[in-house]
Amino acid sequence: MDVMSTEEVLADVGPRLRRIRKDREVTLAALSEATGISVSTLSRLESGLRKPSLELLLPIAQAHQVPLDELVGAPPVGDPRVRSRPIVWGGRTHWPLTRQPGGLQAYKVLEPQRKQEPEPRTHEGYEWLYVLSGRLRLVLGEHDVVLTAGEAAEFDTRVPHWFGSTGEGPVEFLSLFGPQGERMHVRARPRGA
Repeated sequence: MDVMSTEEVLADVGPRLRRIRKDREVTLAALSEATGISVSTLSRLESGLRKPSLELLLPIAQAHQVPLDELVGAPPVGDPRVRSRPIVWGGRTHWPLTRQPGGLQAYKVLEPQRKQEPEPRTHEGYEWLYVLSGRLRLVLGEHDVVLTAGEAAEFDTRVPHWFGSTGEGPVEFLSLFGPQGERMHVRARPRGA
């Protein structure tokens, strides 16, 4: 994919402004009245004699009711979907939800129905869990809790911990893990608010 220089992008703005205006059958005078920008400035913008600026492009975008990206010809954004292959380890199916290596990692996890004896472990990092469906048992230090759909937990993984199925059915959850101890910041309204 070719990356256009700033000069090339700016050179294309004038002809694009003219095409959008003509497609809408708007005169320079009418656009001037709608934007408060003089006819001569609009004409110079369209001919490439005036460098486009945000102060000039914002009112034009508002007058034409188009996104600013359409005026400047912003490159299309790549496909934002994360397509990953499931990974099965430890009896769980993990779908990686992040593309970049290192740093915070996100997974969608499906834990099958099974009864297990918790074996708490410790390691560097910080984890955040969010239950999508089912019931997730979390043993964390002295705590032994069951999280249900819509509930979340976050903890330092240096505290002995284990999580898995309650044995009452499968559980599907999201896991965000920061191997260097990065913390997730979750803002939520307290229950009953």
